[in-house]
Amino acid sequence: MGLRETIQETDGKMKKAIESVLREFGEVRTGRAHPSLVEELHIDYYGTPTPIKQVAAVSSPDASSLLIQPWDASAIVEIEKAIRNSKLGVSPVSDGKIVRLVVPPLSEERRREMAKVVKDMAEKGRVSLRSIRRESNERMLKLKKDNVISEDDNFKAQDEIQKLTDKYIKDVDGILEKKSKELMNF
Repeated sequence: MGLRETIQETDGKMKKAIESVLREFGEVRTGRAHPSLVEELHIDYYGTPTPIKQVAAVSSPDASSLLIQPWDASAIVEIEKAIRNSKLGVSPVSDGKIVRLVVPPLSEERRREMAKVVKDMAEKGRVSLRSIRRESNERMLKLKKDNVISEDDNFKAQDEIQKLTDKYIKDVDGILEKKSKELMNF
């Protein structure tokens, strides 16, 4: 694998790390009901882990409730189980056809707890980005050692990898700031 391919692969891995952070942040409740709170929760659907959004329609009729209408009524039990086992802290109510979630407003104390949780999630995202950077830099050093690239190319590549890392860490910081504002505004 050459210089360009390594940098492109690094960029791709970092984008996936950012997507992972966004997915995790989407699961953190901010006091408003939004379909993204449950869409990515996985259920055991006929032996296969499947996101709720692939087996049901999720809607938010108002700011404090969600309706989950599965296309297959047999999935209701699994949907309820996934919601109970999630970090959401809400109890599902089912009538056999639709699962309803009432999202209570967050207390000040709970908002502060959730703010700490999202800070930890963001830090894990940054650590993941730094690990990707380290692996890419090690690959560059190996290419230099094997005389596949020159020392100048190695420095240029490591500089480019650092710029990618800085860009994606800045993205994580922006996502964290946005989520923290959502949590603290009520």
